Amino acid sequence: MSRKKTWEISDAFWELVQPLIPTDPRVANKTYQRQRGGGRKPKYSNRLYFSAMVYVLRTGIIWNALPREKFSGL
Repeated sequence: MSRKKTWEISDAFWELVQPLIPTDPRVANKTYQRQRGGGRKPKYSNRLYFSAMVYVLRTGIIWNALPREKFSGL
């Protein structure tokens, strides 16, 4: 029997967390100087960032010591 990995995010838990992550705060009728979608596109998904934060909090390692197999590039 394998041990449960407490830092892994299940799909059910992600469904609870995802609405809490802020998205585009733009107001519909307001005029902005910059176009929507300007700037750099996100390189990684919010779920990957969140699972990396949970991994750091559960294991106690520093951010730079994240395993590259799972969190390459963060």
